[in-house]
Amino acid sequence: MSGFTHLHTASGFSLRYGASHPERLVERAAGQGAGALALTDRDTLAGAIRFAKACMGTEGGTEGGGGVRPIFGVDLAVASYGEGARRAVRPRTPARGGAFVDESAPRVTFLARDGAHAWAELCRLVTSAHARGAGGAGSAGGVGEAGGPLDGSGPLSVAAPPVAGQPVAGPSVIGPPVVGRAALPADGLTVLLGPASEVGRALAAGRPDRAAALLAPWRELYGDALRLEAVDHGRPGAGPGSLRLAARTLGFAAEQGVRAVLTNAVRYADPGQGPIADVLDSARRLVPLDPRRSPLDTGERWLKGEGAMRETAERITSAAGLGRGAAARLLAETRETAEACRVDPVTDIGLDGIHFPEPYLVGADRRTAQRVLTSRAAAGMVLRGYDRDRAYWERMHEELDVIAHRGVASYFLTVAQVVDDVREMGIRVAARGSGAGSLVNHLLGIAHADPVEHGLLMERFLSKRRMVLPDIDIDVESARRLDVYRRIIERFGPERVATVAMPETYRVRHAIRDVGAALSMDPAETDRLAKAFPHIRARDARAAMEELPELKQVARDQEKYGRLWELVEGLDALPRGIAMHPCGVLLSDAGLMRRTPVVPTSGDGFPMSQFDKEDVEDLGLLKLDVLGVRMQSAMAHAVAEVKRASGAEVDLDAVPQGDPETYRLIRSAETLGCFQIESPGQRDLVARLQPATFHDLVVDISLFRPGPVAADMVRPFIEARHGRAPVRYPHRDLEEALKGTYGVVVFHEQVIEMIHIMTGCGRGEADRVRRGLSHPESRDRIREWFPLRAAARGYDAEVIARTWKIIEAFGSYGFAKAHAVAFAVPTYQSAWLKAHHPAAFYAGLLTHDPGMYPKRLLLADARRRGVPVLPLDVNRSAVAHRIELVSDGEDLGQARDRKGAWGLRLALSDVHGISEAEAARIEEGQPYTSLLDFWRRARPGRPVAERLAQVGALDAFGANRRDLLLHLSELHRAHRGSGSAASGGQLPLDDGDRTGSLGLPDLNEAERLSAELGVLSMDVSRHLMGDHQAFLDELGVVSAKRLREARHGETVLVAGAKVATQTPPMRSGRRVVFTTLDDGSGLADLAFFEDSHAACAHTVFHSWLLLVRGVVQRRGARSLSVVGRAAWNLAELAELRRAGGLDAVAARLAEGGPEEAAEEAEPGTGRRIRMETGYEMNPWADLQPPGEGTPTGRKLWHRSQGSAG
Repeated sequence: MSGFTHLHTASGFSLRYGASHPERLVERAAGQGAGALALTDRDTLAGAIRFAKACMGTEGGTEGGGGVRPIFGVDLAVASYGEGARRAVRPRTPARGGAFVDESAPRVTFLARDGAHAWAELCRLVTSAHARGAGGAGSAGGVGEAGGPLDGSGPLSVAAPPVAGQPVAGPSVIGPPVVGRAALPADGLTVLLGPASEVGRALAAGRPDRAAALLAPWRELYGDALRLEAVDHGRPGAGPGSLRLAARTLGFAAEQGVRAVLTNAVRYADPGQGPIADVLDSARRLVPLDPRRSPLDTGERWLKGEGAMRETAERITSAAGLGRGAAARLLAETRETAEACRVDPVTDIGLDGIHFPEPYLVGADRRTAQRVLTSRAAAGMVLRGYDRDRAYWERMHEELDVIAHRGVASYFLTVAQVVDDVREMGIRVAARGSGAGSLVNHLLGIAHADPVEHGLLMERFLSKRRMVLPDIDIDVESARRLDVYRRIIERFGPERVATVAMPETYRVRHAIRDVGAALSMDPAETDRLAKAFPHIRARDARAAMEELPELKQVARDQEKYGRLWELVEGLDALPRGIAMHPCGVLLSDAGLMRRTPVVPTSGDGFPMSQFDKEDVEDLGLLKLDVLGVRMQSAMAHAVAEVKRASGAEVDLDAVPQGDPETYRLIRSAETLGCFQIESPGQRDLVARLQPATFHDLVVDISLFRPGPVAADMVRPFIEARHGRAPVRYPHRDLEEALKGTYGVVVFHEQVIEMIHIMTGCGRGEADRVRRGLSHPESRDRIREWFPLRAAARGYDAEVIARTWKIIEAFGSYGFAKAHAVAFAVPTYQSAWLKAHHPAAFYAGLLTHDPGMYPKRLLLADARRRGVPVLPLDVNRSAVAHRIELVSDGEDLGQARDRKGAWGLRLALSDVHGISEAEAARIEEGQPYTSLLDFWRRARPGRPVAERLAQVGALDAFGANRRDLLLHLSELHRAHRGSGSAASGGQLPLDDGDRTGSLGLPDLNEAERLSAELGVLSMDVSRHLMGDHQAFLDELGVVSAKRLREARHGETVLVAGAKVATQTPPMRSGRRVVFTTLDDGSGLADLAFFEDSHAACAHTVFHSWLLLVRGVVQRRGARSLSVVGRAAWNLAELAELRRAGGLDAVAARLAEGGPEEAAEEAEPGTGRRIRMETGYEMNPWADLQPPGEGTPTGRKLWHRSQGSAG
């Protein structure tokens, strides 16, 4: 083995400790000629798989290879072996909140030595350390003793008795996971006792006698596999990292007859990264950097080469007085220890293997899984009425042949079992992704749409040539997702099921906050700096300041913050936490916990693998994506409300196709809240495309993707669809494949079919070719292969060239039709609900918050569509939003003239700060006869009760809202004074149970609106722009409703409350900021191009109410947007109007106009990122893939990843 082998190395997966990625550590080791490298992260094996892959990529890296051989290990906190229990100390709660971080537990490094068994032992130790309750508190308990099973079904936080030498952890103490003593015996491991171990601490304290006593139990457990670890980081004194302690360790090892090894206890790959380690220490310990309290990193803990480590060995042995040759012996012992650690990533860990649940668990106990699958598919043919169609039988047998060839029948049966169980629970479930292209999936009930009817291809999902695991994603109601997880665990057993981890990495905002806290910056200033940036990578902080106009002010003050920006960029992409992946569930055989460490999630205690979704696929573990889709929950809630309120049963899976009202709604582009078609870009597209069939919806969803947009496919399709351009095909043989999209290639399946037809290679090979188009090297080979194969089949050069141009431009970029069909089903269903049951539809949306827009906009949309909005009322409102039949006599402005209209009753859960328990108590106690009755039986907290009063939820009790607030204050005072609410009889009452008036003036309209926005984040009683209407009329602002009549090219002023900002990738490579404003009459969509960013970007991102001057742009009868030229904060202008009159406002609008601002602006660099496919993208565009974002919650507008603010 050449070079020096580091046996103790932490990567960034040692959360807020290691400062380098595993790949960089391997790259550094390979550059130094090291033959092996150990990764020993603290408390985790999360980085092990990518570490192994990086090693395997270094010209070998496995047995017999010539690269860096991976050695696997872990650095764990262990229960103390110290004699006697020290008196438990409960630290005080920090005066200003937060927590104490207790890192006093001794730490030990374990290295896997003997193959697969040693890897399994590492997994067991990590699992034991993280098990909550007894194991987590550091006791002797293992997983089975940790207060409950790791299955999410029982509590995992049972308190354990204090451990000898460990403080009692209260709620204000944070500590590492600890391995209990009973879990420590392990075979096949080598153990390193270093400076952080109890033995090392005793030596640092000058107590070799105590060190010998503490060494004895370790020697008894591990015998010759025990090593003492010498480390010198140049620290003064005799503490960890000092030369004196390293020398004592070597002398002690010689005395005790225990072998010693040399390590550098590495925390980062490169010299100069010490300050990054200091910031990570500060973030982990929750204290600012202060050399007087805690020594800073010496800068020595980098991955040193052989020469530097030889010098270290000589220095330590010389200080220990061990004589000549001792340094060579120390290095030789280190090398021999590394040589003994042999775990092969492929054969021992299982990279590239496949592990499915045992067949008997999915009904294949007496027959093979393939035969059971065939029987179920045939039964599905009869059940769906396909049994008389020969084409369906042929397709089914073709697919079953592929499944048998790949040996994945158990996978299909497993997914089918999960889907059946979910349906049994009464939960909405649907398949998404390319799996919807499989007829077998459809026959098993996994996929809703018929793939034969929609022209979907199995080869896009699975083929004999597609050498990847099949991947079926299923959508379930988000509100029931965890119930589905529990059912899966119940079905397959906790030893076979785990959720998947998802590293949360440093991006610029988190990095600024942690570095600012470490440097003791003012928290308000740190927050301002963080919010100034869009959600970009930390490494791009200084580049963003140079190139983004909205960061111009921050860039001017760049030098003021010293090393802040360098440290921020140094944290880029390092893991800062681990969370449960929102959809990934592992399903394996009973050996799962021998392949992956499993830890309980916070809160629900679900078992979670420490590996992320890419890692588990490399391990060959079946990952089923169970996506919690909020739209599915919203539709389920809407259906339930229709049944509760009217008794009518609605089956969304059986709603009539081609419903005129539904398509009329979609064509109107009034699609707020509808799945997949509510964004500004989609509303514009449906307005231009004018869908009339389900196929049109499928096409619309496919066209609204970065690829088709970048390839300029949208315009030719719409032109051909509306007869404004002729339909052309590259060759008549391709007409069948392309006629459904007017000769324009839209779907992956069409590319596969074109390649198959023109080359005769088969669809499986055609899909492999399609995927190869995204890589320059393979694309060059395909460019040579395609003409030769096509020419051999008789196609002339012109046809070949024309077809190749289409395939090359689109093949790597398009969208699978199977995906689009799966998406189009809930799209149509949600639009059908909005058209036929609007009140229930909005009740579902507001309860489950599925879309990109804030709730206040959905409420405004409901008003515009004539749905009566019923205010919050403690006697009528439920925890969730409900529908009510509004009578003619009810005094509601929206409900007048609407006999028997269904209204939308606001929910208690929308009240800011209300707990689930409080909301449930209020609903359970209804009705209440008086304020006193409400106070006594509902028992709300005073803040919640006051918020309810402010928004009118207590109006039914009499008195005005200000009187009610005073009454609540008196009730609270009496309650605190007497210990009960019995003395509430002091309330003056009128008319029996009505609360008497105290003579205070009621809240005025502005105060009521302010209360609604503050308490509910919604303007309920009226639209917030109503307060500015007179001012907007003075300025000549055009309302969103009137804007529809504006001419193309007309300059207009528009205003409204911002509801969304986005910066999506554009075909031109330019950065365009899209903004949507709501003024109460409708929505105005705006686009700000690069030439306006210097004048507008900061205002657009950091203001809520906006006034914008722009030019109307029309692309069709219903397609309308405004190109913004200048933007102002409307709230500031309104204040200026009050203070200085209209002339002052006019002066403000006149100064710094768009042309002037554009001239003053520094020209941008025009930097572009050139993609492998040849297209260009602006580096600051949104990179988040399409799909569901996070809930908007109490946000007042949607911000995309590329938006600051």
